[in-house]
Parts: sequence; structure tokens; C-alpha cells
Amino acid sequence: MTENQPLLLDQQLCFALYSTSLAMNKIYKALLEPINLTYPQFLVLLVLWEKDGGTLKELSQRLHQNPGALTPVVKRLEKQGLLVRRRGGKDERSLAIELTEDGRALREQAAAVNQQVAGTCGMAQQEFENLRGTLLALRGRLEGGTV
Repeated sequence: MTENQPLLLDQQLCFALYSTSLAMNKIYKALLEPINLTYPQFLVLLVLWEKDGGTLKELSQRLHQNPGALTPVVKRLEKQGLLVRRRGGKDERSLAIELTEDGRALREQAAAVNQQVAGTCGMAQQEFENLRGTLLALRGRLEGGTV
């Protein structure tokens, strides 16, 4: 019966992704609150834990975000003492972002958050990796497509 009704909400891939994202963000919000982080702040820190000292431009590319959208997040993290922003030596327009000792120390607590999220998802490791791979492939196709 739903084949003839393509505009039903529950038939929309976009809604399945959106509502799942909302549910995931709710889980992260509860787990990140005790370490005084928001989900966007957590994502910025994940990138910096991988490679400290990158630029705002690199950070925005890595997170598939506009640099202007990340600037307030980075400023809040700086205010919390978790990172510092420095103008580049050769290029004054470039903004280098580096973790502080407190920012590096938070990594261990964040690892516990990821373990809790994985447990909440209730998926076997292979199932988790397959889903992540499918979503990354979809994102790649969507970013490469034209509307």
C-alpha cells in the first residue's frame, strides 16, 4: 500500500536520517554534559585529538562545515581553556588552533563517551562498521552530486 504513497513521512530516507541524527545527538548531549561539552565542541576536539595545530580552514573541511559556523564553537572552547587560537606566522589570515593541556587531558574522558554510545547502539562491530561505511559512501555521493 505504501508504494503508491511516496510522500508518507516514514517512507522518506531524509527523515530516517534526520530523526536518527536527532536521537544520536540526544544520547551524546546526555553523555557530554558531565564533561561540559556540546556535540559540536566534541567534534572539533575529535579532529584536534587526531591532528593538533591545524587551521580553522582544515577543521571546517574535516567537519564538512562552513568556517563561519565553527568560529563560535572554537571561541567557546578557547574560553573554556581547552584550546588556543593563534594567527599564522607567514599568513596572518590563517588561524592555527592548538589544544591546551586541559584539552588534551579531556581525551580520556571522551573515549568513555564513545564506548557508552557504542553500547547504546547495541550493534555488533561489523554491523556498526557496515552502517558507517554506507553512510560515508552516501555522503560522498551527495556531496559530489548536483541539484
